Amino acid sequence: MSDKSDRPNTDLDSIRARIDLLDQQIQVLINERAGLARDAGMSKTRTGKVSDYYRPERESHVLKSVIERNEGPLRDEEMLRLFREIMSACLAQQEPLKVAYLGPEGTFTQTAVFKHFGHSVRALPLASIDEIFQEVESASADLGVVPVENSTEGTVNHTVDRFIASPLKICGEVELRIQQKLLGKMRALDAVARVVAHPQSLAQCRVWLTEYLPGVEQIPASSNAEGARRARDEQGSACIAGEAAADVYGLNVIIDNIEDRPDNTTRFLVIGRELLAPSGSDKTSLLLSARDTDAPGALYDLLAPLAKHQISMTRIESRPSRLRKWHYVFFVDLLGHAEDEKLRPALAELRDKASLFRILGSYPKGME
Repeated sequence: MSDKSDRPNTDLDSIRARIDLLDQQIQVLINERAGLARDAGMSKTRTGKVSDYYRPERESHVLKSVIERNEGPLRDEEMLRLFREIMSACLAQQEPLKVAYLGPEGTFTQTAVFKHFGHSVRALPLASIDEIFQEVESASADLGVVPVENSTEGTVNHTVDRFIASPLKICGEVELRIQQKLLGKMRALDAVARVVAHPQSLAQCRVWLTEYLPGVEQIPASSNAEGARRARDEQGSACIAGEAAADVYGLNVIIDNIEDRPDNTTRFLVIGRELLAPSGSDKTSLLLSARDTDAPGALYDLLAPLAKHQISMTRIESRPSRLRKWHYVFFVDLLGHAEDEKLRPALAELRDKASLFRILGSYPKGME
């Protein structure tokens, strides 16, 4: 009697042959899509500049359709990542999109860039949020990505303040789950003499550091990537950063996920030079100031049109206007696009009530 293990596995061979055929078909279809994307881009601009035909609202629509069609077994997150990379490669055929971000390499902001745009962009690391705004304003970069708030530590004030004087618009948002890791050349906690990290990361891991590294010096750095560089070069130095920094700087992951809250998330904004058309699932960000900030109920009166027209406000932040002492402006996020029939009359009434009224952007809501 023959052993079943000696028989050819015809079922497996058939499956593999089917996979090979599908791979060929997928490759042909991807190239066909790339050709159509190139033709669409060239039909929109004689210069062929990628920034002229990059349309975030169109990409948002495509990605929402991907989720709606997805029946598994791949999860929505995995399918979105695949399509983002395909779209990124198709867009980069003529010239890669130039995206400025808070560097150096290995920061969470760089991770947010790749999550939102895919890896076919030209990512430009810069030393400060000011430089990102300047590069986009001067058109040296097509777009920029800046952190704006963290679910644990709150607002990144420097980003918010920069909008007061900048003409730039918000073109998108990225939510990134932040998994903080303790990295270093060493492999054990007892070899850690100091921890170097951005103040936000130190704050997000405050409880863990107190419990597991009591008495160990905590040194603020300009970025987590700077902390990673020091951890690479200095004996006894460890850092707090993400997986990307471990790869870039050749560090060991000493302890995984040391953030105090498991839902620790940072929101990033994509900044550009143009307002966007509606995508069907949008947010609108405003910069406002009341006419008489000292009057009783001034803020309530200013925001009354939102309640009247049943507009959802998802965030409000006050910041000094720097025009005079104790004078404030408000940054407000609303659900909907400025051109929506429901939101348009509310914004008109807000404009009449406010001494300062600016639409910072209407842009597609971020996807997980």
